Amino acid sequence: NLTTREIVMKRKLNFKTVALALGISGIVVWGASIPFTKILNKNHIKNDENISISAEAEENKKEEEKIVNYVGTNEEGKKYTYDAKKVAQKLAKYDYSNDGKKVVFLTFDDGTSKTNTPEVLRILDENNVKATFFLTGSHIENGGETAKELIKEEFNRGHAIANHGYSHDCKKLYPGRYLDIDAFKADFEKNEELLKSVLGENFSTKVIRCPGGYMSWKGMEPLDKYLEENDMVSIDWNALNADAEGPKKNAQELTDYAIKTAEGKEMVVMLMHDTYGKEETVKALPAIIKYFKD
Repeated sequence: NLTTREIVMKRKLNFKTVALALGISGIVVWGASIPFTKILNKNHIKNDENISISAEAEENKKEEEKIVNYVGTNEEGKKYTYDAKKVAQKLAKYDYSNDGKKVVFLTFDDGTSKTNTPEVLRILDENNVKATFFLTGSHIENGGETAKELIKEEFNRGHAIANHGYSHDCKKLYPGRYLDIDAFKADFEKNEELLKSVLGENFSTKVIRCPGGYMSWKGMEPLDKYLEENDMVSIDWNALNADAEGPKKNAQELTDYAIKTAEGKEMVVMLMHDTYGKEETVKALPAIIKYFKD
């Protein structure tokens, strides 16, 4: 003797339970409910009840669309996230104050790698630290299934996933040091689709990092417009361990460089790399983390 509304609510409760149980790879669990909405619409019960359930399902779908994971982290990682737009604005103004509170963002570019990424993840876990991984699509595809599993590991452990483009080909993206906006959009959108293929269709990160850094190129106004229209943010850095600058450095030299470039800043965005050939960065990471924690 349930009313139509009670039937709908009971079905809705069961529906969420199933969606939760079938959540994949730590993606926001409502992502799994979309296909069930479609199934529900096909199961015509009775005329008036079907109309009510269809309306309820449509309402659910609208709510689900709002919960698409634009942050780039799982639920655990959201506790550690900051407003990327505010960080980007402060970096652009060379304003590294943070109301007297010290905060450090550890960022890793150009991953993943089979050699260094697993060790970086282990060290971060041991120190209860979350990081942001700016991933490069061509490196992911070259790494095959192992690279894709590492991306899932990064996401599942609460780290943030950001877009560093597909090719990292600066000559193509910035011919003559000037931005080619069409080439840039195609490159980054290709990487976004690759990340979705690994983490699920409901995954989307709104944070990007330009290969070479936004600060390095000319004619970037079209990118500013593109980012604003799509509610996206480009993040550079204000400190680095110099593992991609100048002559090769050992772990102590990398640590010293990171400390020197962060000195006097309340807000630090630290650039490092976890791609191949960055074994010394892995060795330096515990000391860098300890310094900032102290």
